[in-house]
Amino acid sequence: MVLAAGLGTRLRPITYELPKPMVPVVDRPVMAHIVDLLKSQGITEIIANLHYFPDTIRDYFGDEITYRYEPELLGTAGGVRNCRDFFGDEPFLVISGDALTDLDVAAFRATHDAKGGIATLSVKTVPDTREYGVVIHDEDDRILGFQEKPEPQDAKSDVGNCGMYIFDPKIFDHFPDTDPVDWAFDIFPKLLAADVPFHIHRVDAGYWNDVGSLAELKAGTFDILTGELSLPTVEGTGPDTVHTAAGTTVGDDVEFTAPVWVGQNVTIGDGARLTGPVVIGDGATIGAGAKIRDSVVYPGTTVADGAIVIGASFGQTGIIEAMIPRHSA
Repeated sequence: MVLAAGLGTRLRPITYELPKPMVPVVDRPVMAHIVDLLKSQGITEIIANLHYFPDTIRDYFGDEITYRYEPELLGTAGGVRNCRDFFGDEPFLVISGDALTDLDVAAFRATHDAKGGIATLSVKTVPDTREYGVVIHDEDDRILGFQEKPEPQDAKSDVGNCGMYIFDPKIFDHFPDTDPVDWAFDIFPKLLAADVPFHIHRVDAGYWNDVGSLAELKAGTFDILTGELSLPTVEGTGPDTVHTAAGTTVGDDVEFTAPVWVGQNVTIGDGARLTGPVVIGDGATIGAGAKIRDSVVYPGTTVADGAIVIGASFGQTGIIEAMIPRHSA
């Protein structure tokens, strides 16, 4: 199950017009990267819960996946319960619709089967516990408790919850009767109180970014661009690569400094300079003499002639988010 019903408030203003799972990351929406990853590992039965801009997701994926609409949000766990009939009697995977990851699902399932608990949570060692929900566990990786964004000196663990879960269908026996229901506030504390075993699965060897904020979205985009996150469905990435997709028109005297990724049907005016890392989304127009560095230009955006865009996420309404450049212009 892909969780796709959220409002994506931390990604505004992008999510004023798009549901969070449809926010573009390089060549396709983040949720499309998830679906491609699952299908590449043999998972073809996929359901997504919908609420915010549901038709945008339906129109993109069509009958590739199954949908369950929520007129009112049911909560992170309530939305999963609403799809209970879809899962049958086997363990099932739940993954956030904003997760950029190269998750090895088979390894995740192997951990779940070996531990024998009712749930298994993916976790990753984090550099700053203040930015994550921390999972406390024993030497056998059984979960003992949680801390929400603790100060480093108070943290009882250094692994953060990645929001990717495998559950046994018996998990629904521990749900309250009414919605909304939340994993962190309702279900996991109940499992701990009842001494029901559930465990962690470490994904330190892999990649995970929830692209839940504008800064994380840009960082995840650049990680694909440079090859830190390798996704076989994305072409033309790598630290030394300049990629221009089909239908793109490049003017005279345009300068590219890798890594640069340019999508389909982009127009780049004469004398423009793109200094990587730079991603230009499909259908964008880069004006003559424009200078773009360390930035993401979203699909359909026009950058004016002579404009200077540095360290930014740039959309149709202008600068969405900017940061101090990492080196001089």
